Amino acid sequence: MGEKLQNGGRLRPVDLARGHGLSTQAVRNYEAAGVLPAADRTPHGYRAYTSLHAGALRAFLALLPGHGHRTATSIMRAVNEGAVDEAFRLIDESHAQLLDDRGTLQSVESALRDLEPGAAPESDAAHESGAASGSAAGSGTGGSMFIGPLAGKLGIRPATLRKWERAGVVRPRRDPLTGYRVYDEADVRDARLAHQLRRGGRPLGQIAPLLAQVRAAGGLEPLEAALCDWRGRLSARGRAMLNGAAELETHLRERD
Repeated sequence: MGEKLQNGGRLRPVDLARGHGLSTQAVRNYEAAGVLPAADRTPHGYRAYTSLHAGALRAFLALLPGHGHRTATSIMRAVNEGAVDEAFRLIDESHAQLLDDRGTLQSVESALRDLEPGAAPESDAAHESGAASGSAAGSGTGGSMFIGPLAGKLGIRPATLRKWERAGVVRPRRDPLTGYRVYDEADVRDARLAHQLRRGGRPLGQIAPLLAQVRAAGGLEPLEAALCDWRGRLSARGRAMLNGAAELETHLRERD
């Protein structure tokens, strides 16, 4: 960081702030939040920081990209309170969340592969005869479907499709004459994607926003760029966590 020691090893707020492009007020705020250990005061009331505070600031700023502001603050607060095990638990939670996010991405990618032309879901074969007979009696027009045949095609109950509709996962229109739900090709695509994700263990709360993205993108193909960006952000987060861990370990050694 290149900070200069002042008066026998003491550092001013500006000495900590300068090397990181921060304001002196930001340094004071970090101390007030518990990110930095409490500073001693000079006889004139000025804060007197040390190399330990500089190390804490470096560790906090390194933790930020991987863990986010709230968790990074909680980690440093735990360290400064001597609750190192609690800091490690918070770090473990972040890693578990990253792993879960990777699992979500993999589920989405797998589901999209299953929806590629020529790739039929497993349940299609099992319910092919039932769906075929159901479509003769209950399909809509122009490639659309009613709830019964679609449920049979996916191997789920109509009640499940109604539950998905309430959660915003599928959005069928209503036939103006009968009031029946009518699923067009985009609705069928969304239902198939939701089915794959549910089989992968994804909750409806995660599926609905994803399908909103599919609709906004205009289909599955434009979503590939978003998935690529998602993958890149997860990798960047993992690498940032490694860098944050290295800086925190250095700081812990300094404290010891």
